Amino acid sequence: MDFSNRSAQPQEVPSAAPNVASPVNRRSHSKNDKWARFGVAGAVLAVVILLIGAILVVSSSNNVPSENKYVDTAKLQAVFLNTGQVYFGNIKSLNNQYVVLTNIYYLQTSSNGSSSSSSNSNNNVSLVKLGCELHQPYDQMVINRSQVTFWENLQDTGQVAKAVKAFQQQNPNGQKCSDQSSAASTSSGSTTQNAGSSTPAATGNSSAAKP
Repeated sequence: MDFSNRSAQPQEVPSAAPNVASPVNRRSHSKNDKWARFGVAGAVLAVVILLIGAILVVSSSNNVPSENKYVDTAKLQAVFLNTGQVYFGNIKSLNNQYVVLTNIYYLQTSSNGSSSSSSNSNNNVSLVKLGCELHQPYDQMVINRSQVTFWENLQDTGQVAKAVKAFQQQNPNGQKCSDQSSAASTSSGSTTQNAGSSTPAATGNSSAAKP
């Protein structure tokens, strides 16, 4: 009798052990995920901070238009330039790039021909209406903001405001440059006043260049 088959026992093949991550590996992956989330949150926060900073910079650079609330539209304004020139009129627009002025006047000083020209009493000051110069500009001026030292509102009781009012009453339809030749020949008492005396009268003499 053949007992060889009886003695042979089927051998079980050991199954592969399940790939179970160790506790150390799980903690490592958890820490990596946490730092990754922190990194993403930090990047988003940095972008938000940069955007807020850019908005603040833009808003601070455009804070000049807030000066518009100080412009009294019922009054005249004086605009002082860093060249020493002063223009009077109505500010229509004001921002960080330019100042738009209309209804413009400026002062003109002329000597009375006296030998002692160093004395202020020998200089006559007149208020000239812009528009009748040789190049005949429109009654509007766009002034570079970097050229403006400061500006201010004028009271109605000031000499400039009174002279402008008198000129407008005498020229209800606006100045006529063709009539300025006759205006230039009028007496100095009606067209010009001493700087220390009463109100200077406005004139539009086309032969007078702007100072």
